[in-house]
Amino acid sequence: MFSLLNLDMELKVDIGFEQLLKVINQLPTAKIIQLKAELSEKSINNEKSALTGNFEKFLLTGPVMDDHQFEQYKATRARLNKWRTK
Repeated sequence: MFSLLNLDMELKVDIGFEQLLKVINQLPTAKIIQLKAELSEKSINNEKSALTGNFEKFLLTGPVMDDHQFEQYKATRARLNKWRTK
């Protein structure tokens, strides 16, 4: 007799979608609800990461001002602020 402590095991099973549905339908209602919540959470997290990645890429590839354009912007902003306070 022997014992193993902290044994991490991974089991991979290749089953078809229909078989998977049969197995899921055999689960108790509470487990089906738990499974549905897990899948929904994973789906939402994947969508969020995809959207965040696209937005980050958009921001990083957008146009930027060089130093000369920034100085022009500051001068224009100062003139507009003077004009607005008159």
